[in-house]
Amino acid sequence: MTSFSTTVIQRLDVPFEYPVVFGRDLFGSGNTALARVLRRAGKGPHRLCVCVDEGLLRSQPELLKRLQRYLGGHRALAVPACDPLIVPGGARAKRGWQVANRVMAAIGGAHLDRHSLVVAIGGGSVLDAVGLAAALVHRGIRLIRFPTTVLAQCDAGVGIKNGIDANGMKNFAGVFTPPFAVLNDFDLLASLPPRHVSGGLAEAFKVALIKDAGLYRELRRQAPNLRARNPEAIARIILRTARIHLAHIRDGGDPFELGSARPLDFGHWSGHKLELLTRHRLGHGEAVSIGIALDVCYAVSQRLLTAAQRDDILAAMASVGLPLWNDAVLAKTKAGRFALLDGLEEFREHLGGRLTMTLPRGIGHCTEVHRIRQQDMCAAMTFLRDRER
Repeated sequence: MTSFSTTVIQRLDVPFEYPVVFGRDLFGSGNTALARVLRRAGKGPHRLCVCVDEGLLRSQPELLKRLQRYLGGHRALAVPACDPLIVPGGARAKRGWQVANRVMAAIGGAHLDRHSLVVAIGGGSVLDAVGLAAALVHRGIRLIRFPTTVLAQCDAGVGIKNGIDANGMKNFAGVFTPPFAVLNDFDLLASLPPRHVSGGLAEAFKVALIKDAGLYRELRRQAPNLRARNPEAIARIILRTARIHLAHIRDGGDPFELGSARPLDFGHWSGHKLELLTRHRLGHGEAVSIGIALDVCYAVSQRLLTAAQRDDILAAMASVGLPLWNDAVLAKTKAGRFALLDGLEEFREHLGGRLTMTLPRGIGHCTEVHRIRQQDMCAAMTFLRDRER
C-alpha cells in the first residue's frame, strides 16, 4: 500500500466583543449599566454565581446588600443561583488551586450552565482565579468582572487573561478568555489602603514610558493629587491607562500572546520574581514599580535613556508614592548568584521561544531586546540600591 498524507487547513475567525464600563455607583437603583450588560446575555432571567473579595467586603460591608437590592429590582434579567461566595483577596486568591476549585464547586453545586453568569467582584488576583474557574467549567461560563483596585481597573480587570500561580511560578496555569463584560466602579476604590492606590499606578507608568509620553507628563502634573488620593485625578488616569491596554490587546496583532514579545510586561520579569522572593510582602504593583525602576536604570547603560531621563522618571514614580527599592533585589541563591536574575529565564519560559524584553527608548517609545547583559543589569541593581538608601 502506498503511503500518503492529506492536510486540511482549518481556519476560524471568531470575533470577540465586550463592553468595558467606567462610572460610579453602579449598584445604585437608578444606574442602568449592569442592567444593560445583563440584557446583552439574551432573554432572562439569567442565573448568577457571585464571588466577592473578602477584603473588599470587610471595608465595604454594605456591598452585598446593595447588589442584592439592585438584582431585586431587575428580577426579569438575573437571579442569584446560590449564596455569594466570599473568597480571599490578594496573593492568596491565586496561590494554587484552592480558590479556583472552590469557585468551580460552587458553580457545579448551583448547576449553572453556559447561559448562566459568574460575577467576580474584587482585585486582580480574585478576578484571575475566579475567571480561570469560570473558563474551565463547561468549557466556559460567561464572566462579568467588577475590578475593585486601581491596578485591576487600569490593567488586569480589562484584559483577557485568567490564571493562578503554581509550580513556584507566577501565572503558571491559566487561559486566555475574554470576559462577557467589565464594570469599573470608581466608588469601590474609596476604601483602598494608600499603598494599593499608589501600587496600581505602576501600570500607568508602565504604559506611559513605552507608549504615551503625554500620559507620562500627566502623571507628573497630577502627582500631588494622585498622592493625595484625589478621586477625580485617579479616575482620569485609570481611564486613560485602561484605554491604552485595551488598544494594545485589540490592535497589537497578538491578543492571545502566541509570539515571544510582551510590551505590556515591561518591568514584569523582575516584578514577578520579587513577589515570590518577598513571599508577596510586595504587592504586584509595588513589585512591578521596582521592576520598572530597575529596567529604567539598565536602559541608561544601553544608551536607550539618558541619565537625566532616568532621574526624572524615578523622581516622578516616587512622587506618587511608588517604591523603587527592596532588599530582595540583591538576595542570593545558595550558589551565590543573584536570585532575581533567575527571573530572566523564568520569564523567557513563560513567554516561550526567544527571550524578548521591552525597554523604553526615550519616554513614550520602546524597543525589544533579546539579550540582557548581566554585568550591566547587576550594575543597575547596585546603582538603584545606592540611590535609594
